[in-house]
Amino acid sequence: MAHRPVRLTRRQVLSSASRACAALAVPFVVPGSILGMGGAVAPSERIVLGGIGIGPRGQHVLGDMVANADVQFVAICDVREERRQAIKGMADSKYGNVDCATYRNFPELLERRDIDAVLIATGDRWHTLLSTLAARAGKDVYCEKPCSMTIAESRALADTFRRYGRVYQAGTQRRNVPNFIFAAELAHSGKLGRIHTVHANTLDPPVTHDWLPAEPEPPKDVVDWDMWLGPCPWRPYNSAYVRGGWRGFFDFHGGGILEWGSHTVDLCQWASQSDATAPVEYDPQKKGVIAKYANGVKLVMREDGWLGLGTCSARYEGDEGWVEVGDSGKVEVFPESLRSEKPIQSEEGTSPRRHARDFLSCVKSRAQPKANASVACQSHIACHAAYISWQLGRKLTFDPSKDEFVSDEEANRMRSRALREPWRV
Repeated sequence: MAHRPVRLTRRQVLSSASRACAALAVPFVVPGSILGMGGAVAPSERIVLGGIGIGPRGQHVLGDMVANADVQFVAICDVREERRQAIKGMADSKYGNVDCATYRNFPELLERRDIDAVLIATGDRWHTLLSTLAARAGKDVYCEKPCSMTIAESRALADTFRRYGRVYQAGTQRRNVPNFIFAAELAHSGKLGRIHTVHANTLDPPVTHDWLPAEPEPPKDVVDWDMWLGPCPWRPYNSAYVRGGWRGFFDFHGGGILEWGSHTVDLCQWASQSDATAPVEYDPQKKGVIAKYANGVKLVMREDGWLGLGTCSARYEGDEGWVEVGDSGKVEVFPESLRSEKPIQSEEGTSPRRHARDFLSCVKSRAQPKANASVACQSHIACHAAYISWQLGRKLTFDPSKDEFVSDEEANRMRSRALREPWRV
């Protein structure tokens, strides 16, 4: 009868070695750093992290992750040589060695069995595909927003992470920022009365279907253009795309509602306790959409008319009061007496510090982080449905239990996009 090989954990190896040496009466010296002494984190308690597509925002998140003593960053994958070298330099400088590995092709990174989790901060087109491939490879994932390009991708993301039992944190960090937490808890407390309207700060919705003019394609080791495009339709190379100029082009971007709504619609779903669903009606406006949940709560996606509390503002209105917050860390409430409900620690809404720690803690505990795949799925579906309504210029009815528009074939065809070979979600 064949026997399956037994894999030992690092703790078991150390324990077995200690017992063997004791039995032989041979001195066995273990460095204190391995045992977690002197403030060090034992290797068995460290989270080994890799990164894919780390640009400016990704560097911010990565910096907050590696500031935690229980994180060891070991590898970077990027289609751009300058990005690979920049992140390697950052890691090697931090650890005082030259050990950070570099990859141009992400499967090589995902195949590493020593890597526990990955930070994905590529352009939007790659987010769902890379996240699902990482989950299938046994990795936990922190992925920058938006997490999907379509309704179909949103559902595939949630289904994959549930099936494989991996931890997922969307980069919608405001769920872990103090003033946004205060506002959501105030809405949940009943002190605003029955919540009837929630407002999400979104941007002007449209994108263009044009292309930029062709430029000579660089060598693959410098920029792998085919891999940069990934699942998107083929387009001629233009250096502006890879410098961050891909936003606003339909092939690469989901429009202004998704750009900020992935944050702010998510906050409104949280505040209105709608994390398990999405609105059932969508009515397009000039620069936004007014939606309605099955319970009658109204969701207003708009660009203008805010109190000036910072980008990505959100507002929750009840029968007895309201609260508005933004990225400045400030909060405005009515009635004024609600301000004393809880002290607020001021922190900019763009800070990923607490959000990254939430993810890392859940990697260890296997609990669900605040912006898990199920939560991200539903808020993104709401954004995609709103944008479809806006593009078609008509009111739509949506069935969240089926992820389908009711009696509208044209709208239903827009729930997904074709992916270029050989990519599949």
